[in-house]
Amino acid sequence: MELKEQIIKEKLPRHIAIIMDGNGRWAKQRGHQRLFGHQHAITAVRDSVEACAELGVEYLTLYAFSIENWNRPALEVSGLMTLFAKTMNDEMLSLKKNGVRLNAIGDLKSLPETNYRQLLQVIDDTKDCTGLTLNIALSYSGRWDLTEAARKMAAEVAAGHLDANKITQDTLNTYLSTAGMPDPELMIRTSGEERISNFLLWQLAYSELYFTPVLWPDFRKKDLYEAIIDYQHRERRFGKTSEQIDPK
Repeated sequence: MELKEQIIKEKLPRHIAIIMDGNGRWAKQRGHQRLFGHQHAITAVRDSVEACAELGVEYLTLYAFSIENWNRPALEVSGLMTLFAKTMNDEMLSLKKNGVRLNAIGDLKSLPETNYRQLLQVIDDTKDCTGLTLNIALSYSGRWDLTEAARKMAAEVAAGHLDANKITQDTLNTYLSTAGMPDPELMIRTSGEERISNFLLWQLAYSELYFTPVLWPDFRKKDLYEAIIDYQHRERRFGKTSEQIDPK
């Protein structure tokens, strides 16, 4: 039986998050600069988006560029921004054809003006798509997300629009950049690293974590299927006992 056929549609995660790691090592193994790895990672992105859209996953969040990544060598950062612009142009028609709606989270205004405007344009052009929501995390960090949410709530409290004594976890959820989305049930990280690197710190509280040694440029649909199958064999207890989940 092929991997795709082993996936149980009724147990499909609504939201998958991926830390796309290993581009630099992939390039180094081939005697090239890091940007070479980033350039060859586009196929992995395309395969993951297509696989999720075909399966019926509702949300796919890709950790594309963290706030900390601004500290990388200037040449790599400028190359990434150029690559980002080219990818947006190249993939626009494919996104619309496959019914994929683009969204972005992060400190987007810190992006170069050209990239920021282009991103907003693609988001607007795909806003009526009703299939997969492709959520790109750009200039993002989990601590930034929580800090921004706290700042917004504090302003609302100061203005008298929010009662501090009535703030709940659900309240905080509405101030996060992922407001309106379900938390990821499955988080995948490639390249063999086993940490979450400041990614969706609040949202990953009960996510199943899947780590694969595959470097991101080599990641293909079969690798995504394997992660989903592994997820579907796990017991999701949310603090309860196995007997409470399945009293048989």
